[in-house]
Amino acid sequence: MQIMGLPIVIVGGGLGGLAAAIRLAARGRHVIVCEKNERLGGKLNLHQAAGYTFDTGPSLLTMPWVIRDLFAFAQRRMEDYLCLAQIEPTCRYFWPDGTRFDAWQRLPQLVQEIERISPVDVPHFFQFMAHTARIYDAVAGPFLLRPFDGLRELITLSMVRHAFRIDALRSVDAAVRSFFRSPHLRQLFNRYATYNGSSPYVSPATFTLISYIELAEGGWYVRGGMYQLAVALGRLAAELGVEVRTTTPVSEVIVEKGYARGVRLAHGGVLPAAAVVINADPQYAYTHLIPGGQREATRLARCEPSYSGVVLFLGVEGDFPTLAHHTIFFSADYPSEFRAIVQDRRPALDPTIYIAATCRSDPTHAPPGHMNLFVLVNAPADDGRIDWEAVMPAYRDHIIAKLEVMGLSGLRQAIRYEYYWTPRDLAQRYNTAFGAIYGLSSNSPFAAFARPPLRARRIKQLYFVGGGTHPGGGIPLVLLSGKAVTTRILADQGS
Repeated sequence: MQIMGLPIVIVGGGLGGLAAAIRLAARGRHVIVCEKNERLGGKLNLHQAAGYTFDTGPSLLTMPWVIRDLFAFAQRRMEDYLCLAQIEPTCRYFWPDGTRFDAWQRLPQLVQEIERISPVDVPHFFQFMAHTARIYDAVAGPFLLRPFDGLRELITLSMVRHAFRIDALRSVDAAVRSFFRSPHLRQLFNRYATYNGSSPYVSPATFTLISYIELAEGGWYVRGGMYQLAVALGRLAAELGVEVRTTTPVSEVIVEKGYARGVRLAHGGVLPAAAVVINADPQYAYTHLIPGGQREATRLARCEPSYSGVVLFLGVEGDFPTLAHHTIFFSADYPSEFRAIVQDRRPALDPTIYIAATCRSDPTHAPPGHMNLFVLVNAPADDGRIDWEAVMPAYRDHIIAKLEVMGLSGLRQAIRYEYYWTPRDLAQRYNTAFGAIYGLSSNSPFAAFARPPLRARRIKQLYFVGGGTHPGGGIPLVLLSGKAVTTRILADQGS
């Protein structure tokens, strides 16, 4: 039941927290968002320097209808706040043997690309898409689009009785190999497992549905930069009466007799609350914010984290015409790359490298005649064994050398601005355990269903939202998390 007169306090102004704030405010709740940083958005943020603008978080948007649904819930039109554009090609891929593949959103062009590099796989592609569509249909309703409180609830869902239907009992790689003959296409479709921080060689084939979502619904970009999504949600929240407090870190959730009663601010003061929603990594929250949370923090620490990343922000002079808005430079040995990252917990010697050059769609993101390159390499979660400050200079050189070999000749000399983040930087900047970008990994058949639940088990009126809880990481799932936790809160308050 709602405690009259008290606000709902949301700790963290990431996309999940903002989505929950918007939905709760649209249902008449008084909401306060406390964000420790200067800007809202969480991992979806900005880095600006020397005339260059870089999106620092998710760089590709899928399932845009999730955003439209959020605005419609608040009785607004998304188009009055945002302009979305499809990216063509969605991504450009390069392999060490010189093969290039453009993943076009237009089906005829995409099929032509597949036929160009592996004619035998054209019918296999359609079979694969039909298979992944069936997985999506089986998973979306009972899991993605509804509140979900962990493994105990899983036994009631039809997906347990139909594990074969959602392809949960073999790996992504095993599924992809059963359809495609081309080693290039196998590697391309295996890559989709990385979208939630997992390895295609151990994560369940259920996650092949990610490729279906991107290829069937398209890959999108927010005009002005992906961070404009956070700006738009912040604007909408303010219009609905949400009180947003930036540079306001929370030091503790106040718990009395098993109930969350408010939060204590790091700079002094207390905010009483009818409910507290944490939009932060659950393991961090149980360790640092929730009294008596060590038991749950210890349990989560035993779970396998997703991997982290090394990020280079490069401002370069000149144009590198081989680069699309999104470009991937694959490794020569994908299994070895994931063994290094996941099992050995060390940087890969031959990493797959992702580059986002948003200046291809937004020329204002770089000075005239220049490019802004956001360079991401998957890296092991930071368990303390690697001295990142010591290894970064050499690893940075290694990454740039590989890019020059694979077609970006002269890159080193073209750099006019440079900055980097390590897994440790990510852990400190976003309060994520081990710098794990996607929370817990999904490297077992039902791991995705074992994320920390939306509703704390032992403390009433305490909830979680965001990529660390249900249904997972990435822009659309985080926004759906905001929807799911709102449903839980309103139900618990008898609304």
